[in-house]
Amino acid sequence: MEATDLFLPFLASRGFEVRISDSPSIYADAAVMSSTDLIVQCVTMSSISPEALAGLRAAVVAGTGFTGWHGGIADSFRASSDYLQLVGGQFATHPGKEPSACGGDETDNFLTYRVSFTGDHPITTGLDDFELTTEQYWVLHDDLIDVLATTTHPVQPWHPWHRPIVSPVIWTRQWGQGRIVVTTPGHSLDVLENPNIRTVVERGMLWAARTASAS
Repeated sequence: MEATDLFLPFLASRGFEVRISDSPSIYADAAVMSSTDLIVQCVTMSSISPEALAGLRAAVVAGTGFTGWHGGIADSFRASSDYLQLVGGQFATHPGKEPSACGGDETDNFLTYRVSFTGDHPITTGLDDFELTTEQYWVLHDDLIDVLATTTHPVQPWHPWHRPIVSPVIWTRQWGQGRIVVTTPGHSLDVLENPNIRTVVERGMLWAARTASAS
């Protein structure tokens, strides 16, 4: 809830009337969805009913924007293949530290890694490549996403892969009349408060929100 609260003043300052729901079942309400310009989802794993998922997909196709960060959008509803197709990328793992350096808590998965932007886009314009120390998402994805930033998982002696792996960090996706933005960093408030991440999330909300042409 603290992560959601972080962005409420920004949305209010941009003229959004915000409604908070504690369940994805709201997606099944066609009247609510048709009047919603932007969905900011923050649901890690969990499950979704067929009715709610159908409502979410229909809303995005009709022009409702869809965005979120970290596991709240990239690790939601793992058992729902139609959700995975909608979003275009799915968290697989976050490789950790060298085993002898692990202490048995969440920081075992905190690595310092570089976020590299791939080109100019309204969401990322003016931002330079930067480093983060947090979970480095390894993402399974398809070719319909437009990647705005990447990270590289290096080859390490304690890992089984044999060449560096490039994963998307930030991407957009056009789905029907709707726009989707996924930002994979966001494990904790300090990451979301990083000026680069906060800028991307906030710009992503504005970019994804329903436009006049999608009304």
